[in-house]
Amino acid sequence: MRQELFRYQEVERYVIDLIETSTVGPGERLPSLRVLSSRLKASISTINQAYLALEKQGVIEARSRSGFFVREQVHCSPPVSLPRPDLEPTQGNRSHLIQTVLSSVGDRNLLPLGVICPSEELLPSKPLARLMAVVTRENPHKTIAYETIYGNLELRRQLAFRALDAGMAVSPEGILITSGAMEALYVSLRAVTRPGDNVLIQSPTYYCFLQLLENCGLRAIEVPSRPENGVDPADVAKALQRFDISACIFSPNFNNPDGSLACDGAKKEVVELLAERDIPLIEDDVYGDLSFDACRPRTYQSFDRKGLVMLCSSFSKTIAPGYRVGWMIPGRFYRRALEVKTVTNVCSATPTQMAVAAYLRTGQYDRHLKRLRTAIQKQMQTMQIHLGRCFPVGTGMTRPRGGGVLWLELDESIDSVALFYRAREAGIGIAPGAIFSTQDKYNNFIRLSCGALWDEKLRQGLETLGSLIGEMSR
Repeated sequence: MRQELFRYQEVERYVIDLIETSTVGPGERLPSLRVLSSRLKASISTINQAYLALEKQGVIEARSRSGFFVREQVHCSPPVSLPRPDLEPTQGNRSHLIQTVLSSVGDRNLLPLGVICPSEELLPSKPLARLMAVVTRENPHKTIAYETIYGNLELRRQLAFRALDAGMAVSPEGILITSGAMEALYVSLRAVTRPGDNVLIQSPTYYCFLQLLENCGLRAIEVPSRPENGVDPADVAKALQRFDISACIFSPNFNNPDGSLACDGAKKEVVELLAERDIPLIEDDVYGDLSFDACRPRTYQSFDRKGLVMLCSSFSKTIAPGYRVGWMIPGRFYRRALEVKTVTNVCSATPTQMAVAAYLRTGQYDRHLKRLRTAIQKQMQTMQIHLGRCFPVGTGMTRPRGGGVLWLELDESIDSVALFYRAREAGIGIAPGAIFSTQDKYNNFIRLSCGALWDEKLRQGLETLGSLIGEMSR
């Protein structure tokens, strides 16, 4: 049953791709159950289940004795066309705007389209609460005591075991537990850079990375990230030839905000390019577990042979953002990272580490991930369809294979910051494209989260947002 459910989701995604790429347009007939069954090597009942689900969403319709057709009102969104950033060092200057956007996090009066976090209903709050009660009851003294500076040993053992899925072989002694991924990234930067250094980043990139660089007195050099395949090794090579680079920060697996996924060949080539010059690579892998495909994607660190890749991740996007449980695998920079970490935060919270370790050890995490991936993929598909209906024709949209965000290209006349404020007045939170770069390259882009459960409020919110964009583009 579990395998059939996964195949059913795959079929849905395949049909959505046919529609979004205009392979099958509005009003046109979709492949028959038998044809699609043969093409995808899936049972006819699975194909039928996928078609019925898409019909329920209003994407397709059944016609008596004729089969299934794409509904006439479905609009196909073109892919985004990202501008290339200028290849030059820039100093961050977005902190005030970023703080304004971050102030909406946790604001329950706003529709949470600007916050990348699954809906609370999708997170395992009750199982974690039970485990927290158990570890506290069975270890009352330990849970109120300091954990070691390295982090809970059982948690590090579980993380070392899970690293195998991403192609990495690491011992528990090579892992440091942090208070979320942002602390891991901060420690990594402080361990390998000094104020005034150049750091290579992909563009667009997560806005908190830009804040980190600004606060550490570092200069950003941006290389383009393509929604289809992330960072091109050729662009990295060009930057290395022109500038003295001290470190890189890349997110190869479902980059925030464009959702890009780098192929293994590109990952290997980037790691080898940097290894030739002994340049550290700080890898953000917080979305690696949220792949819609059967296999978890490999990391940059899985191709590292010199210990230059410093992997950073957390459970904030998968099980418990409030627990602040993250980790880092600093490679050859372990000792320096430990020195920086003990200055900023001697150790992370003991009870949450113990609860997460128990959650991993009992196998609940993997079962939860399957449900979460399916739910996010479903929500993303539904949002893509409705955005195509209620946003202006010509709006560009990414089609990620994991993660949980959509990156939208609006008409060039739209100022995403002005839209952010107007949307907030209407009770809708979004992330304006301007905060994802140190350069003015994405002013007509916005990022939307697919973490909220689909309901009437979300549908109306998207329609309101589409109307605001329409008004601003006139």
